[in-house]
Amino acid sequence: MAIELLAHGEVGGPWNWAPHFDVWLIMGGVLALYWAACRYWGPSHVSPGDPPATKSQVRYFALGVLTLWIGADWPIHEISEDYLFSVHTTQHLLFSLVAPALILMGTPDWMARRLLRPRWIMATMRRISRPLPALILFNGFMVFTHWPGFVNATVQNEALHFGAHSLLVALSLVMWWPVLSPMPELPRISPPGQMLYLFGQTIVPTVPASFLTFGDFPFYRVYAEAPRLITGFDATADQGVAGLVMKVGGGLFLWMIIAILFFKWAAQQESGTPDATKWQDLERELNKVETR
Repeated sequence: MAIELLAHGEVGGPWNWAPHFDVWLIMGGVLALYWAACRYWGPSHVSPGDPPATKSQVRYFALGVLTLWIGADWPIHEISEDYLFSVHTTQHLLFSLVAPALILMGTPDWMARRLLRPRWIMATMRRISRPLPALILFNGFMVFTHWPGFVNATVQNEALHFGAHSLLVALSLVMWWPVLSPMPELPRISPPGQMLYLFGQTIVPTVPASFLTFGDFPFYRVYAEAPRLITGFDATADQGVAGLVMKVGGGLFLWMIIAILFFKWAAQQESGTPDATKWQDLERELNKVETR
């Protein structure tokens, strides 16, 4: 994902420390912009005395950016690009499932509203952030990124690799929107709908994951020709592990979220009070929008 600043593949392989300062600059810049937005824009968008972002939101956003940072920097970048497809798959799970969810959880409603202010952006989000379009866009891209020609091309071209990762993160934010939307104008779907939606997200990845897990020859030339980091761990075995990471790791993460949603929803149904509170909060937020 980063522009190469230090050559790797020399003595010591990926274990030579090779920080990607462009990644540091991008991620540090994102955190600086978040701080500046909260410092200079936030106070005018919240009630007097309320913080522009809660402490939890700040932590979630920082953790989301940190997750992107870890996936894009040394040593994951080196190993995923030059040695192991299984680490490449793990990197993509960080970029698609973990980091975007944390970033949305850390984004205040006023900040999301400001970012989506241009009419064409809001109009586009209204169309693609609905459950079915979001599911199709995200999973279609995920399947495409496992096409051998695409993998071979992106691993060998830094600009294409960066663009692919950027698009993956963007579509992942769209994928998570029906579950974690911070805006009442583009609301989250109901809890049962969220659980069904995330269940749908676990289905499509089983197709490429099955091909990877049970394939008896390496699909990707760049990884078939890559140096072996572990003796006896050939490209076919690495590919099988990648399939398991995609299916088991990604599936378990989504099922964990489904379980959390279920128990939270069950507790709300038992108490019988959150629904009224939710609609009161929604009405209050919409009134704020109308008065601006």
